Amino acid sequence: MTCRSKQLPALLLGTALVASVLGLGTVATAAGSGDTPAASAVGHTGHTGHTAAVSTRASGDDPDGDGYIPAVPPVTDVTPSQATPPPRYHKEFQANCAVTHTAPDDPIVYPGQPGKSHDHTFMGNRTTHAGSTTASLYGRDTTCLAPADASAYWMPSLYKGDRKISPVGPQVIYYKAGVTDYTSVRPFPKGLRFVVGDPMQSAQQFRGHKGFVEGWECGDSFFNTDIPATCPSRPDVQLNLRMQAPSCWDGRYLDTPDHKSHMAYPVVKPGTNDNMCPASHPVALPMIEFKMAWPVNGDMSDVRLAGGRGYSFHYDFFNAWEERTLKALVDQCIVGGFQCDARGYDLYHPERAAVLNADYRLT
Repeated sequence: MTCRSKQLPALLLGTALVASVLGLGTVATAAGSGDTPAASAVGHTGHTGHTAAVSTRASGDDPDGDGYIPAVPPVTDVTPSQATPPPRYHKEFQANCAVTHTAPDDPIVYPGQPGKSHDHTFMGNRTTHAGSTTASLYGRDTTCLAPADASAYWMPSLYKGDRKISPVGPQVIYYKAGVTDYTSVRPFPKGLRFVVGDPMQSAQQFRGHKGFVEGWECGDSFFNTDIPATCPSRPDVQLNLRMQAPSCWDGRYLDTPDHKSHMAYPVVKPGTNDNMCPASHPVALPMIEFKMAWPVNGDMSDVRLAGGRGYSFHYDFFNAWEERTLKALVDQCIVGGFQCDARGYDLYHPERAAVLNADYRLT
């Protein structure tokens, strides 16, 4: 294998390593509408949560434990597309996946270290645990409507007091075009993984995050950086959150020590309103958007995340799609410029057959 650079910005590595050495955790307190972090650094489960620490332990996908997992083969000789195809309002499909289990595990940040993380709520692959690898996830049972989506999706668990609250039923995970040239989007490489957001971020950092869409919302309350103190006490009201992931890949690594540097958000093409991938991350991939809904309302003063206040929200993605099915959905719905459901069917274009059959399998 050819020699590869393993240099991350010194400040990034230094900050992450200091956080790791000092054992800095996230705060877990009663939720409120303010932006001032609480003083406690002890999580509900007794764990310190996870920091932005650099990976330092070998795993099945990272035998030398350096945090770099190279793509084999890498995607090279790609330049960011600056094309402007015919405008299409929607370029997306859904992966509808229900909660499988909860556990204080994180196979991306703490591979092979069960119980080290704050509590997470897992969706999709039923087998996800601290030791999960690409091989162990691929082809396994899933709660996603499409059996081919064995990917693992997870986020910090949400509590009301001491009671854990999990989303009910299939949650909406969009796969969209994050760049103007939606025809340039290609499927995720097998085994790609990344973290969106940071459990150590401040309220201001959460609000300014490039993946921030509408923040926490319930009823008529929108764009909250923290969980609202109250929500309308009605059966139709749930606590909601939307957050988008970076969609530009460097083409070289399936993971990096900070679990983020191999991915980037699109940038604006100079002199236009168009979005394109930066030169450092030229490969356009689907943009994942979590659209989560928790069945909780009324008095929200004791609602919090396992990792801290509402602005500590973040999530993880570990790709284990069956390749042919993912490509078929990306090609029809994103590259084709359609608004598809989990079967790859656009209600507004019935002339185009669904990608998947009634059992959500590739026809």
